[in-house]
Amino acid sequence: MVQVDLITGFLGAGKTTFLRRYAAYLAGQGERVCILENDFGAVNVDAMLVQDLLELGCEIETISGGCDCDTHQRRMRTKLISMAMRGFTRVLVEPSGIFDVDEFFDVLRDDPLDRWYQLGNVIAIVDALLPEQLSPQADYVLASECANAGLVLLSRGQLAKPGQCEAAVAHLKRALTACKCSRVFQPEEILAKDWAALTEADMARIARCGMRQASCEKLHFEEHEAFSSAYFLELGLSLAQLEKAIPALFTDPACGRVLRVKGFVEENGQWVELNATADGLTASPLAQGQQVLIVIGEGLDKARLEQLLRG
Repeated sequence: MVQVDLITGFLGAGKTTFLRRYAAYLAGQGERVCILENDFGAVNVDAMLVQDLLELGCEIETISGGCDCDTHQRRMRTKLISMAMRGFTRVLVEPSGIFDVDEFFDVLRDDPLDRWYQLGNVIAIVDALLPEQLSPQADYVLASECANAGLVLLSRGQLAKPGQCEAAVAHLKRALTACKCSRVFQPEEILAKDWAALTEADMARIARCGMRQASCEKLHFEEHEAFSSAYFLELGLSLAQLEKAIPALFTDPACGRVLRVKGFVEENGQWVELNATADGLTASPLAQGQQVLIVIGEGLDKARLEQLLRG
């Protein structure tokens, strides 16, 4: 059977950054890896960020676009069926940051997938700079993404001020309690370490962390109504203009509650990836991109967002 690892995490937590390192590690161990990228938006930005893994022999499949639960499950099931006979030894699934993990478990229990795949690891990425307050829907998603994790990895711990890592863990505990989750994380189940300092032993530990059975009280809401996204194609703005404008999206109430901004801009023939949360913005060069900016959040006003972006 093919082992499937699920990499979860809320919007902007750093799933794709970790996935790139994890896939490279597994490929170096002789695994034949396929990555299934599932992005919330119609443009699968995260899939573009893992293209360099093709050089290591990894393959990439994608599911894009917001849709209802049943349609989403059919798409994922179809992808996994098509991947089953291609000789992979490890499949890594990176869902969107507002994904209901129960959907994934339901798909894997379906025939014939239950005869071809076995769930290996559930790895949850939690931002050490996690906001102190999130909406009930966002807290539920956070809890459900972590409830079955064999290991929680804190991201951006090297940027955290004293007490912020502990505050993020406390927030996760509150979110789990709020949905009456049976899971209680022990200190050894949370890895708080600068990812640049992760050793081979650390990666081996992550690769065998497994998963835990846990139950949550379901919060019934439609993810694609509670959360929304706004797409801006061919904005024609420079990197400097975007770096100046994007932080204001997180602080202007008229925009709605912006949770994440991501996309690409071309500057002097070089593509740059933009990734922003309320705690800051990063701009990193990459080989290829697309002139797109995606804003994800709650109660978004696209007209106001565009007004701020264009200044």
